[in-house]
Amino acid sequence: MATDCDQPRARIVLDMIGDKWSLLVVRSLRHGPRRFTEVKKDIDGISQRMLTVTLRGLERDGILTRTVRSVMPPHVSYELTTMGVTLREAAAPLLEWSVAHLSEIDAARSAYDARTPT
Repeated sequence: MATDCDQPRARIVLDMIGDKWSLLVVRSLRHGPRRFTEVKKDIDGISQRMLTVTLRGLERDGILTRTVRSVMPPHVSYELTTMGVTLREAAAPLLEWSVAHLSEIDAARSAYDARTPT
C-alpha cells in the first residue's frame, strides 16, 4: 500500500513515463524487439538525439533492454522488459483514448482560441 512517503518517488516515475516521448517508444516496442531506425520511423517528429536520450532513460529505469549483436555493422535492438510490458498494458487505453479523441480536442482548441483574445 502506498504511503505519503512514496508520493515524491512516484512523481519521479510519473515524470519519466509522462514525458513527451516515453509512452510512444513503449508503444513502438509492443510487437517485440526493434532496431533504433525502426523505432525512429514509427514516432513522427522525434529527433535522433531525443530518441537516444529516451531509450537510455527507459533502459536505466528497467522498462526496456538494449541488445548488441557483434556483427558488421553492429546490430542493436530494443525490447520491453517484463515491467515494460506491464507499462504498455497500463498505458494502452490512454494512448487509444488520445487517438480516438484527436478531432474533438482539435475542435475544442479551435473554439477556445476563437473566443479567447491573444
